[in-house]
Amino acid sequence: MSIDDPQTCLASASIVDSDHALVREFAARHARGETDRERAVALYYAVRDEFRYDPYRIDLSERGMRASTVIEIGYGWCVTKAALLAAACRAAGIPARMGFADVRNHLSTQRMRETMETDIFTWHGYADLWLEGRWVKATPAFNLTLCERFGLLPLEFDGREDSIYHPFDKSGQRHMEYLVDRGRFHDLPLAELVADFRTRYPRWLREAGTVSELSGSDFLADVAREPGLAPAAGRGPEAEPPR
Repeated sequence: MSIDDPQTCLASASIVDSDHALVREFAARHARGETDRERAVALYYAVRDEFRYDPYRIDLSERGMRASTVIEIGYGWCVTKAALLAAACRAAGIPARMGFADVRNHLSTQRMRETMETDIFTWHGYADLWLEGRWVKATPAFNLTLCERFGLLPLEFDGREDSIYHPFDKSGQRHMEYLVDRGRFHDLPLAELVADFRTRYPRWLREAGTVSELSGSDFLADVAREPGLAPAAGRGPEAEPPR
């Protein structure tokens, strides 16, 4: 089975669980349009903005990483939101796979840097969608409210050009640097990701488990305290309702 063959990228998988009832319902509700491209674009914005980005509340268990779990809990991070986009596209009949890269993420916090002991994020996730005869990258991680509050350029997606993070934010500060391409996969290689996280970030996972040590902290409040990432006037971390 070749990962480059679009027909192999329609089947449900363990993490990209496109046959789950919640995913099927989400896809049916949001995949609007006359063409696959239009439906994929509609799904991208639904995943990007309906689910808050929260890299503190990470659960690397199989259930915690599933696309359907993002719908259940109402938030996710780059890998799980990419899994949801891929799953929703498959549920809508659009071939989709997952892609990964190691990045230097400048939308970080002091607490994250101290816990991870680096600003390099391994296994950053995005979705890779088969549209109009070619693979197109789509990265739905940072929701619009987060971008507006902290001066980031929101990632748009038209289904024709790759949607990957900008190297700079609105003020010209460094935002995201892509360092290593890890390739494309039919499903998330969870065991490999967990093993890599435990090696690279020994302080991040609680007692060598699967839950982040940061899960009890407030990501938005910490970002608001970062130099150069001041929230918009009159809008504190509490402005976005919890999910």
